[in-house]
Amino acid sequence: MTTLFQPYTLRSLTIPNRVWMAPMCQYSAEPIGPDTGAPSDWHFTHLAARAAGGTGLILTEATAVSPEGRISPYDLGIWNDQQAEAFRRITTFLKSQHTVPGIQLGHAGRKASTERTWVGGGPIAAEEEYGWTPVAPSALPFDEGHPVPHELTQAEIAEIVEQFADAARRARNAGFEVVELHGAHGYLIHQFLSPHANHRTDEYGGSFENRVRFALEVVDAVRAVWPEESPVFFRISATDWLTENPEDDREGWTADDTVRFAPLLQAHGVDLLDVSTGGNAPRAHIPVGPDYQVPFAARVKAETQMPTAAVGLITEAEQSEKILVNDQADAVLLGRELLRNPSWARHAARQLGSDIHTPQQYHRSV
Repeated sequence: MTTLFQPYTLRSLTIPNRVWMAPMCQYSAEPIGPDTGAPSDWHFTHLAARAAGGTGLILTEATAVSPEGRISPYDLGIWNDQQAEAFRRITTFLKSQHTVPGIQLGHAGRKASTERTWVGGGPIAAEEEYGWTPVAPSALPFDEGHPVPHELTQAEIAEIVEQFADAARRARNAGFEVVELHGAHGYLIHQFLSPHANHRTDEYGGSFENRVRFALEVVDAVRAVWPEESPVFFRISATDWLTENPEDDREGWTADDTVRFAPLLQAHGVDLLDVSTGGNAPRAHIPVGPDYQVPFAARVKAETQMPTAAVGLITEAEQSEKILVNDQADAVLLGRELLRNPSWARHAARQLGSDIHTPQQYHRSV
């Protein structure tokens, strides 16, 4: 059996293969009313198709821990029990297809209150329909034309930490078996980590130890309510891609910071680092290309021995297998390629000569 289709165990959970689905926002939840933030038939169909296609682990899109934590008004949320119950249909079906259901919990911070990507993705002002004032570690807008966010007080920070814990508790009750904390792509946890977005002078800003404090408090709160036998993931942007940009007034989060941070996350109960990059500085130069983020996952794995998952224009079966065989990561997370091909895992298994679970209804495709 190829490495890509070998099972992978974290704590007491065994994931049937190393083809995992990255969180991808669908911007398809109701923005107001009794079904606000709850998964719909679209979300069920979207996730169920990838499970039937053989994906070993599916992570839902960034699911907000509070209404103001949504990236857009159309995002999923799990800040109430009704939303959590709506997820149960999805988790039940995914498990029936031998797929592990995972949920990514997030808070958008200063990048909240934006439009859907297919209508521009720009900010929605607080006075506009469905809009609200974003919050952040510091009163610094994400970009030109974006609103100045409200700078969080320490009491408000503590409230958000508790919101993450409450969301994780609901996710557990909804049947999820993996929880991932979204600390990447310029959203709230990442904003606290990076000196590019965090100009605070209290115990949550300044030094490295202060800037990672919020992230570790969130991890501790979630780990306290998440089953001991179930894994916690953390998605990180390994670099802001700012260190070579002289136009930026402050250096951002770096790969060195990530390597320093990973053992702290592991000591606090994180089992795997989902390694991405960027998203915090809109004018950063990012050399996008196949495997462009894989070296960051490889470095964390090599220097800390922490399990990692690799992302970033991974599209081919042999490319994925090579990443694992070369010990650059323990799994691959596919995004856009799974949008293009929900059965990518089954096709990859055929190409690599491996076995994979196929629904009985699809036996004629084997």
